[in-house]
Amino acid sequence: MRFVSQRITIISTRKPAERTINQQLQWLGTSLGLFNLRDKNKSCFRIFIELLKSAKSRKFLTSDQIAENLHLSRGTVIHHICRLMDSGLVIHDHNAYSLRVDNLSELIEELEKDIKRTLDDLKSVAGNIDSRLNYK
Repeated sequence: MRFVSQRITIISTRKPAERTINQQLQWLGTSLGLFNLRDKNKSCFRIFIELLKSAKSRKFLTSDQIAENLHLSRGTVIHHICRLMDSGLVIHDHNAYSLRVDNLSELIEELEKDIKRTLDDLKSVAGNIDSRLNYK
């Protein structure tokens, strides 16, 4: 049996009172766990925004292109791209990367489906365990 894992982080924070595009993107990034204390330059979030921009034109970007555009090391880009792929936000094709869908609304809908599938699987296994242990 092969296990495929996906780590989805959702952090519940208060939406910004002011609704500038930058504040909303910051809130979205924070809510999706794209920031952590070690990422002082918000590199992961900046990579996410770069991929969001390229999604509009349906372009895939290589790690070298992202690194050059954002003035980051390729190692930093690869580290954060792996995190974004693990969370299901980014896909990889022929050494290039893109958001898995073309816009943020679709991205959130896809994450919602992923979470629902996982919760359905958990519910099914919990019910099976309850039955086997005569808890039902």
